[in-house]
Amino acid sequence: MEQKALKIEAARAALGHVEDGMRLGIGTGSTAAEFVKLLAEKVAAGMRVIGVPTSERTAAQCLELGIPLSTLDETPELDLTIDGADEFDRHLDLIKGGGGALLREKIVAAASARMIVIADESKRVDTLGRFPLPIEVNRFGFKATVLAIGRAADQLGLSGPVTLRMTDEHPFVTDGGHLILDASFGRIPDTRALSSALHAIPGVVEHGLFLDMARLVIVAGQHGVESVHADQEI
Repeated sequence: MEQKALKIEAARAALGHVEDGMRLGIGTGSTAAEFVKLLAEKVAAGMRVIGVPTSERTAAQCLELGIPLSTLDETPELDLTIDGADEFDRHLDLIKGGGGALLREKIVAAASARMIVIADESKRVDTLGRFPLPIEVNRFGFKATVLAIGRAADQLGLSGPVTLRMTDEHPFVTDGGHLILDASFGRIPDTRALSSALHAIPGVVEHGLFLDMARLVIVAGQHGVESVHADQEI
């Protein structure tokens, strides 16, 4: 089965967790986009939901397909967020932010009673870090922030290039007006220590380690769809 087909199957399984009347966080990325298409079909058939999108791109897709939207200011408590991930491990810790929406994704997920992740089997890893870790940073003091990230990584025994994300010849700019660094550290043995070290750097707005947030990962693979819970070893 092709990767796109796997993403659709994961999204279809996640839709089974959406109930009429839910306040729903709606993620960003290729797998989340497939979920939005399927959700729109349910809305067209009469399902009532209020969606809070995690990016301008997701908001545009939802509006185009007729999914009613709100904001976190209007709807600050959500029942469920459904989003994709760039990686997940056996603890259901994640790396997210490959699409550049990590800050809003984390804010929306934190405002939700539950977070369900949808992914194809290629996103499963033993240890996080195969996918470069996105780090959203403020423009002010950019070079000082890059140096501070490098020092923090050194102290944790991590190494590898930390590069500014580009779009064509220009820096990628997030919906919040920030820049993104992609840190190719490789395996990250102590994700919590790295999370704390990055949060201690003033120029770091947020990072793509989503720890202790997902309660369920729906994984689509060649042998079907598997639901992996946070208390279940994978």
